[in-house]
Amino acid sequence: MPATARNGDQQIVDMIRQAVLTQRLPPGTRLPEVTLGDIFGVSRSVVRKALTRLASDHIIVQHPNQVARIAAPDITETREIFAARRLVEGEIAALMAGKLTHAQRENLASIIDQEQRAHQQGDEAKRVECSLAVHRYLAEQSPNRVLGAMLTDLILRTSIVIALYKRSGMQACYLDHEHADLLTLLENGPAEEASRRMQAHLSALEGLLDLRAQETSIDLASILGGAE
Repeated sequence: MPATARNGDQQIVDMIRQAVLTQRLPPGTRLPEVTLGDIFGVSRSVVRKALTRLASDHIIVQHPNQVARIAAPDITETREIFAARRLVEGEIAALMAGKLTHAQRENLASIIDQEQRAHQQGDEAKRVECSLAVHRYLAEQSPNRVLGAMLTDLILRTSIVIALYKRSGMQACYLDHEHADLLTLLENGPAEEASRRMQAHLSALEGLLDLRAQETSIDLASILGGAE
């Protein structure tokens, strides 16, 4: 029974994490325990374990007596996430530059080729999956395992804010040839240029988002004036 329950909450965690990464579950999506239990065929106690793990990974937010929701970071937190990712992934790029094995180079090249084909074919879901795979591969292959774990977390949190702040009408956050150019620097170096280019790549991605402070004007009289 314990093993089955563990498998059950792991499946929930994995599927929700992947759905968030590929932007199929947008920020703010409600995750009722009963609904999740019905979908996965598990008890509410198993669902609660999964939600607790997702909350610890900053994927969802939970408040007492409220339904859990996919996280929706504000603009300040979004900028902080990108700043942290530039530091971490820039350092990983520097550590790997000029030191890629043949297998690492071939694996990255294959993912990037798939990404470009998906973009040309208009397959946005596949394109997003491949784009994420490029950066997740760097996290997995990082010579510094602590930085790799940090990057894995930041990739997920970045995916959430991209889904939240993608400019209206923009179908994709895609920077043509950026990953191919990054691969060239990772393959040949120098380390400083690889780090700089990675940080510029992430800044360009952040620049595709609408992170302007939203000014709203609330007319309380029109809203509350008729309450008598």
